[in-house]
Amino acid sequence: MTSVDVRTEAEDSGPGGYAAARLRLLHEESRSGPPRRSALAELTDDWLAGLFAAGGDPAGVPRGAALVAVGGYGRGELSPRSDLDLLLLHDGSADPKELAALADRLWYPVWDLGLALDHSVRTPAEARKTAGDDLKVHLGLLDARHLAGDLGMTAALRTTVLADWRNQAPKRLPELRELCEERAERQGELSHLLEPDLKEARGGLRDATALRAVAASWLADAPREGLDEARRRLLDVRDALHLATGRATDRLALQEQDQVAAELGLLDADTLLRQVYEAARVVAYAGDVTWREVGRVLRGRAARPRLRAMLGGRGGAGGGGRGAVAERSPLAEGVVEQDGEAVLARAARPERDSVLPLRAAAAAAQAGLPLSRHAVRRLATSARPLSTPWPAEAREQLVTLLGAGRPTVQVWEALEAEGLITRLLPDWERVRCRPQRNAVHTWTVDRHLVETAVRAAALTRRVGRPDLLLVAALLHDIGKGWPGDHSAAGEIIARDVAARIGFDAGDVAVVARLVRHHLLLVETATRRDLDDPATLRGVAEAVGSVGTLELLHALTEADALATGPAAWSAWRGALVADLVKRVTAVLSGEAPEETVEDAAPTAEQERLAVEAFRTGGPVLALRARVEGVEGAESVEGAKGAEPEPEPEPLGVELVVAVPERPGVLSAVAGVLALHRLAVRTAELREMTLPSGMGSPERTSVLLLSWRVAAEYGSMPQAARLRADLVRVLDGSLDVEARLAEREAAYPRRRGTVAPPARVTVAPAGSRLATVIEVRAQDAPGLLHRIGRALEAAGVAVRSAHVSTLGANAVDAFYVTGADGAPLAGEGAAEVARGVEGALRS
Repeated sequence: MTSVDVRTEAEDSGPGGYAAARLRLLHEESRSGPPRRSALAELTDDWLAGLFAAGGDPAGVPRGAALVAVGGYGRGELSPRSDLDLLLLHDGSADPKELAALADRLWYPVWDLGLALDHSVRTPAEARKTAGDDLKVHLGLLDARHLAGDLGMTAALRTTVLADWRNQAPKRLPELRELCEERAERQGELSHLLEPDLKEARGGLRDATALRAVAASWLADAPREGLDEARRRLLDVRDALHLATGRATDRLALQEQDQVAAELGLLDADTLLRQVYEAARVVAYAGDVTWREVGRVLRGRAARPRLRAMLGGRGGAGGGGRGAVAERSPLAEGVVEQDGEAVLARAARPERDSVLPLRAAAAAAQAGLPLSRHAVRRLATSARPLSTPWPAEAREQLVTLLGAGRPTVQVWEALEAEGLITRLLPDWERVRCRPQRNAVHTWTVDRHLVETAVRAAALTRRVGRPDLLLVAALLHDIGKGWPGDHSAAGEIIARDVAARIGFDAGDVAVVARLVRHHLLLVETATRRDLDDPATLRGVAEAVGSVGTLELLHALTEADALATGPAAWSAWRGALVADLVKRVTAVLSGEAPEETVEDAAPTAEQERLAVEAFRTGGPVLALRARVEGVEGAESVEGAKGAEPEPEPEPLGVELVVAVPERPGVLSAVAGVLALHRLAVRTAELREMTLPSGMGSPERTSVLLLSWRVAAEYGSMPQAARLRADLVRVLDGSLDVEARLAEREAAYPRRRGTVAPPARVTVAPAGSRLATVIEVRAQDAPGLLHRIGRALEAAGVAVRSAHVSTLGANAVDAFYVTGADGAPLAGEGAAEVARGVEGALRS
């Protein structure tokens, strides 16, 4: 059926006919994108014009009235669930009752069909005044389009509104820019979000509309290349999202991405996100360039009256009245600053100077200036390719660019917008705009690499080779564009890139090693027993030297800080620093002696153990931990508690002493879960009391040392923890049932299914114990369930190392058999299978 047939059907059948024709149009497989949006707008135009004309009865239409489409509908861009933005314009002469009847005749059929409607009834003067008071109304009227009634009234309004916009541009455009910046602050960047808002986020449809408004002001214009195509792509994705969900939504939620991709004929959700990100970057970059141009024009206008006054009204330099030539100050060879941007010097010759693109970028970033779009375009089209390996100056300029800190980002984006990055680093193409489907990550892979370099720039004073740190930061996740372990793939790519940009063989080996082991320190510090010499020797062998360890420490911190707030904390930083200190000692020849004996208990641990044996029940001590500050709260036996301590950045240390008995680990973990305490580390040890302290039948006490933090709110009182632990141990409190009730009450996101738990035996984890590693979805009572499964397997837990990344828990348990030795190969595998089965059931 053609668009003419569809429109005829709507006209012949009234509102019901419009609904049927609309439905048919939206599901025509042969029509999508701009043709469908245009056809839907035309169909709606005809329907509303028919409603306005009252079925052809002139008596039903007041004189001096017009129906006007504004906003997106005014542009003729109707998505399947778009609002209808309508203005009923009148000259004030119509009878109010007739006008009200006309409004009812228009609005109610729209509402009856369930369509969203944004409507107003105004005279031209009222519309103009409202536009003057409300920037958003003025923006909508810039796209006003006549639908029915008095055409002259609509044309006059359009002319007046546009003239007002141009006259008021010096005031209105700064307001519009502020709106865009506030929206970006709230919604984030469309080009990096995993669940982006296609309309409101930076680089989205709102920004594209703002650029149209800037162009309409005649004050400045946006770069045209690729902008219309980017806007069309975002509109196409929004259309598919409306059809997939049946809702007027602009947020591309995870659970809808596969369906939207299928609607658009794309391979998968990652392909969809990459297209969205690419389009958003075009819009965002065009916005950056346009707003800088607006700022220059407005500054120039503000300066001209002062200049004329200084020159006695004779006009600008040269007598032509065009104002003074902008001052140019040198930044680097071939690069100058002009009017707040880094531009190419007049004598610059990109076709003869292969290093100029990197030199210009480094100079701009070091000066905290944007790199002129005209300069970038000229460099992209004229610059001579670099030789392989790069000359030393090129490598130095790359390091300088990466070491500039936050200004690096905007300069890097300018280079990337014109394809210069992939020309310099061809391997960049595989990570460009690549989404990361992990809630811990804030950025796409490529932006994460740049952000890591930005973070590393602040740490260069801590290392002896800042150049290697910055390059490794830029390359550490470069392997994510390839199948398999991204660290292993990245090592190969990093080795090739480092050699290509001119590092010698020794430096190439260091960069490759940093990329290969960039996760080693944080994983070891949070999942392994740092008191085990085998752990320290393994890290030392992987790192190789103190200098490389120093670089790896800084890279680890920069990587985590650039990942997102869930990836780094004072606690993780303290653990990594402790590991680095210990491994430094090993690399310096101060290797610890291997021993199977535990460290001697502290005086406080001995006191708690004696009290637990004396009372026959659990004894607890809480100690708040923060760098340089400690505060303790203890509960001995059934005594009362002091006021609860404030939550501290490094958490709270909880020591529990209990007469030896089965089920203690799971019992304590269950109580902590009931009180919403997140466990960061845990260690269990058996303590034999000094002679004469106990009877021959019972001389052992279990000591459990925990590092915990409140999920929210304040820490519970130690007395409450002890009371609940007593009840769990004597069987009067069913902790599993309580945790199950809470888990059932937890809200679950529609469409999100967590991957199943995976439990493995870590190879060569320790000579003193078998390391069972658990990766699972974090949930209340997870550690309690793991403890129950390990106890059911008949193994003893020597220590536990718990790490939570977003919604994922990665825990390591050092276990031994009844004889205190590590488990045999098949026995260890059987324990791992048992724990995995318990977690999956």
